[in-house]
Amino acid sequence: MGRSQTTHLDFQFTSMTEWLQQQTPVLQALLAGIFTWALTALGAAVVFGLTNVPRKLFDAMLGFAGGVMLAASYWSLLAPSIEAAAEQGWPSWLPAAVGFLIGGAFLYGLDRGLPHLHRGMPTESAEGPKTAWQRSVLLIAAITLHNIPEGLAVGVAFGSASAGIESATLSGATALAIGIGLQNLPEGIAVAVPLRGEGMSRMKSWLIAQASAIVEPIAAVLGAAIVVYAAPVLPFALSFAAGAMVYVVVEELIPETHQEGNEDLATLCLMLGFTVMMILDVSLG
Repeated sequence: MGRSQTTHLDFQFTSMTEWLQQQTPVLQALLAGIFTWALTALGAAVVFGLTNVPRKLFDAMLGFAGGVMLAASYWSLLAPSIEAAAEQGWPSWLPAAVGFLIGGAFLYGLDRGLPHLHRGMPTESAEGPKTAWQRSVLLIAAITLHNIPEGLAVGVAFGSASAGIESATLSGATALAIGIGLQNLPEGIAVAVPLRGEGMSRMKSWLIAQASAIVEPIAAVLGAAIVVYAAPVLPFALSFAAGAMVYVVVEELIPETHQEGNEDLATLCLMLGFTVMMILDVSLG
């Protein structure tokens, strides 16, 4: 990429950031959530051309997504949480630790309390309370569990950017939304194509995959509103979102990528995703 092209991209990003600065944090979060949902839908649209995804590619995509989420958990959430805690007079580590653990416990509770079915598993292996829900509903529930913390993270990031915390900037929140969106592209593929492989129609596979991400703009608005209208909870909200995302990566994504002997590939892709998100956050934030 030439210097002129790089300058043009920098100008576009700056212009977008300036426009976002004129919006309320809640609207910013809503727009960012819609963006991440749209990229899930775009990735899922691949199902109209493909009937299956090689397992290695599937595990590589999930590994990349996990890396993005892990990096975002620190640079976009935990680091600002620690700074916000110090500014509010807390021991800098306390809100980060408490919120992080509560976020993980919250996802654990959802995991145990909401009937859901992980991709590729038989219906009788559904987790949570016994239910008569259809297989497609159980699949949506499982994927939604994954997307809730992503939406919360985006919303909390935009909400905290308005709080004047040095490490929580609008550019950083935008970088987080871009990072989540990037990992949603392969995630949409990884959801829709296996559903097609299980016998669902292309349209139904796409509808389920994109519907699973509709929760992201909803959670983003909720996260931003909590931070904006209840400022004292800011450091806890940031670390809560981080804990929820780490729980998803460790409990769901990593084990799923290790089922077919692709551990090394998935780990390398996780490191790549981590690096990409780190670069986005540090360079744009």
